[in-house]
Amino acid sequence: MYTHFFRFSEAPFSITPDPAFLYLSPHHHEALAHLLYGTGEAGGFVQLTGEVGTGKTTVIRTLLEQKMPEVDVALILNPRQSTEEFLQSICDELGVAYPDDASLKQLVDHLNRHLLATHSQGRRTVLIIDEAQNLAEDVLEQVRLLTNLETSKEKLLRIMLIGQPELDDLLSRPSLRQLAQRITARFHLTALDRYETVEYIAHRLRVAGGDADIFTPSALRAAFNASQGIPRRINIICDRALLAAYSAGTRTVTAAMVRQAARETAPKRLQRARPLLRLGWIPGLAFAGMLAGAALMQLWSGRPSSPTPSTDAPPPPSAQERTPSPEATDALPALVWMPESAPTPTQAPGDAPSAPRQDSDLPPEAEGDSAASDPPALSAPALIQETPPLGTQVELLLGLWDSNLEIPAGTAVCNAVRRISLRCLRAEGNWDDLQRFDRPAILTLVAASGARSHVLVRGIDQTTARVVLDGALRPVERSLLDLLWNGEYLLFWRAEEGVDVLRPGDRGPQIEWLRRSMATLTGEPIIAPVSDRFDRALRDQVEAFQARHGLTVDGHVGERTHLMLMQQLQPDDGPRLLAGEG
Repeated sequence: MYTHFFRFSEAPFSITPDPAFLYLSPHHHEALAHLLYGTGEAGGFVQLTGEVGTGKTTVIRTLLEQKMPEVDVALILNPRQSTEEFLQSICDELGVAYPDDASLKQLVDHLNRHLLATHSQGRRTVLIIDEAQNLAEDVLEQVRLLTNLETSKEKLLRIMLIGQPELDDLLSRPSLRQLAQRITARFHLTALDRYETVEYIAHRLRVAGGDADIFTPSALRAAFNASQGIPRRINIICDRALLAAYSAGTRTVTAAMVRQAARETAPKRLQRARPLLRLGWIPGLAFAGMLAGAALMQLWSGRPSSPTPSTDAPPPPSAQERTPSPEATDALPALVWMPESAPTPTQAPGDAPSAPRQDSDLPPEAEGDSAASDPPALSAPALIQETPPLGTQVELLLGLWDSNLEIPAGTAVCNAVRRISLRCLRAEGNWDDLQRFDRPAILTLVAASGARSHVLVRGIDQTTARVVLDGALRPVERSLLDLLWNGEYLLFWRAEEGVDVLRPGDRGPQIEWLRRSMATLTGEPIIAPVSDRFDRALRDQVEAFQARHGLTVDGHVGERTHLMLMQQLQPDDGPRLLAGEG
């Protein structure tokens, strides 16, 4: 409908897996490399997983577009078949003739003769199974048996399993352990980050013959926020936004159009739900002391501040009532330090920047007998007014971990802190989460006007939180914070070097570390040699640990489970929340 209006040669955001539009992000490039490896002479059994809409099928189509004249491919797109139908589909794809009433043995025999014949001609045969998480166990057992078709030197059939993360769970079953052990290469395809999302949109516009600047910078940011970098969602949202621009008679797509498109295309349950974390780009937030003359360009979150909530709207849920977000949901861009280009909210034009904060300026860990009497109770407007700039609070929070850490301009904070094995946890939750993780955290506060501010929480007890205000620790009633806190928080935690997400079926030294850690926490002896495979027994241990500590029980070691493991293994490492005063 809008292709002629925008002078496109074709629709740029079709959701069909067209290899011509493939944007090779580093992760997509690596996924394609894994599949190409699987077609080679040394290829064997490859597994590729990824969330819905991340581009797995497009990568498959791109593989099939490669010049591989010596390779025959059988592509199974519908895995919900019986074992007999599955073998028939493979034979049909490869042009193998068989009787209508052929038994399973006859089908395998016909297939084996065909594979031997093509092998003698110097050809290789590859079986690709898409949506493999839907395969029945008996069909997967047949897949394992097909790997037994071989000569004395190499496999006759190379196999690729492509599916959603549930495929990992399926292959971690004890009954399928023989199949899982035969997989020689695994790769998990993740969503695009913010910069890759911008490049992805520009790439598709260029391939379609259009201009890359049709979407404004704010529209591109809105597209990432709404899609979280999932290519299919990006396509759906951008297609609808282009239609909105066409209907309005303009060749420029704005952020408002993208947000409206996201609302219109979201599933009904998501349309009703409050967004988890929306990211805003707010220039000129000062960061004093960590880097002289630097300013924080981006908050980890930010909602539009202009609209005023309706007076008859229901009050926000208290922090205690909020439901914590599930594990491993924070696919958000990092905070980035950029050279200062504008006055900060607390600095008038022409004012000199504030002096760097020294270690001696940090609030004390506890107040002694000489401390002044508590200041009068704060009101919500006064609390909002007294909170220091976000940059100052991030500096204080990082200083509690490493006062010597310096972050160069233009560097992502959450990447920079990895040098000292720190990670960022940016999430939405409640007081229980903060007490469970037991780390100082920065909370996002939202005033009735929609204005946002942030406060560093150093301690929590049953009714009071101890926060940093005006360079000192101040007690603030949690009931007051409940009126302002929208549930968003940021904290830092120390990770085990080299450990990211660990899933059932994974292998390697990280799994050996996980086994030793579980044994340490349960007091069980460590029996050598330590297995490096994430099997069902280890998954049961992880799930029991998650249940004991109030985490989402999924058997995967994501950032929250990893965080809690480190809390238990190294209780004295890094700052903890201060104890209440009684």
